[in-house]
Amino acid sequence: MTAAAQLLQPIRAMRLRYLPLLMVYFAYGALGVIDISRDMWVKESLTLSPAELAGIGAWLTLPWTVKMVVGELVDSVAILGSRRRVYVFIGAAFTVGGLLVLAAAAGGKLPALRPDQAFFIGMMLIVVGTVVQDVVADAMSTEVVERTGHDGSPRDDAEVRAELGMVQVLGRLALSFGILAVAGLSGLLAAYFDRATVFLLGLVVPAISISGALVIRIDPGEARPVDWRLLGGGLAFGAAVLLIGFGNVAFAQEIVFLLSMAVICTMLVIVTRELDAASKRAILYTTIVIFAFRATPSVGDGYFWWTLDVLKFDEAFYGILRQTAAAIGAVALWVLAKQLTEYSVAKTLLWLTVIGLFLSAPTIALYYGVHIWTEANFGFGARSIALVDAAAASPFAQLSMIPLLTLIAYYAPAAHRATWFALMASLMNLALVMGQLGTKYLNLIFPVQRGDYGELGVLMLVAAALGFLIPVAAIAAFGRRI
Repeated sequence: MTAAAQLLQPIRAMRLRYLPLLMVYFAYGALGVIDISRDMWVKESLTLSPAELAGIGAWLTLPWTVKMVVGELVDSVAILGSRRRVYVFIGAAFTVGGLLVLAAAAGGKLPALRPDQAFFIGMMLIVVGTVVQDVVADAMSTEVVERTGHDGSPRDDAEVRAELGMVQVLGRLALSFGILAVAGLSGLLAAYFDRATVFLLGLVVPAISISGALVIRIDPGEARPVDWRLLGGGLAFGAAVLLIGFGNVAFAQEIVFLLSMAVICTMLVIVTRELDAASKRAILYTTIVIFAFRATPSVGDGYFWWTLDVLKFDEAFYGILRQTAAAIGAVALWVLAKQLTEYSVAKTLLWLTVIGLFLSAPTIALYYGVHIWTEANFGFGARSIALVDAAAASPFAQLSMIPLLTLIAYYAPAAHRATWFALMASLMNLALVMGQLGTKYLNLIFPVQRGDYGELGVLMLVAAALGFLIPVAAIAAFGRRI
């Protein structure tokens, strides 16, 4: 394939039937329009420490770990005759509710709630809305690919797998274009409008996903019967999470994490019981490697606060950073579309891990004052270093997910596609919960507070080391078995 043909491949692969799911993914990315305003509001008006914010982040990730409940509903329960479109509307309603809560809190219209409480409620509603819509889009990403030809005969297996992979690439591209469309705008809005106004402007985003659902018929055929082992187990799990979360239980997040792991793995065993042994092994080893890659802890909010207080970065500059990163990420996804659908998971994640280690160096160097030396000797300072680093690092978060999404779509059972995708995504999002818990513990060991950044350098070094060692260990142990 020539370079020109490879660049045109995503365009040639596009089909009108893909549009509804791509608009959902685009809207997910476009929610970033409130990100800088939200982060600034957290620093300005909330009293939470980085460790506490990481703990809240773990709770906010949990709805992604119970996607199997929504997946089972989407697969088996029609509302007003719909098993796809109506759930897009429901998800949009949750998102609208979350944005209204944030806007009211930022505008001082919720005196009954502390800003910390309003932040948690608003963000949880947005997360739940996003999860519901994401489950529908994931299910459609497996349904839009025909498994038989015009004559009813099965299509070539490699051809089906390649198309499934390309649909995942297009989904990530739609997400990246959503991020790209609002990244710079989010900084400008945060700089020139108050926080409440920006949250209200974000209401345009749910309308995007709704418009996609209205354009084309996206509901599949007859629903299958409810599998009460999955739905009942998922609902019981959700109730247990609520009881633990609101029951002042010691180590609540850790207990919920272990309970989530047990429930999701049990449900995966149920759903995959009809797969052959070789397929199960491939899924198991691939999942372990990607779980390790996604479970690495991060620095937390302390670095962001340090750049505001010490480097004097502002909202507009953060908008430029995100715009640059989004543009580079979209271009990389586009250019590497073919390779991402063909390279092995172990090989892809290994080079992403190695590159990620090198790309963590500029941010660490900024903390130790490299920008002072570069400005004195070469004429460029902290903002130039941060901009180059953001551009270099931007593609890798999206690139790492394509091999896994292709694998999930390939093995999706015909009658359980939404549930299957939701379960696998739940397991992968549990890795993010583990990463958030790791971030919380790192911030407890190396505490960072507003205006007190003495421990930040060591925290960054430890986080970078763990981000390299954990995935490499998993790849070394299981990579050859994939």
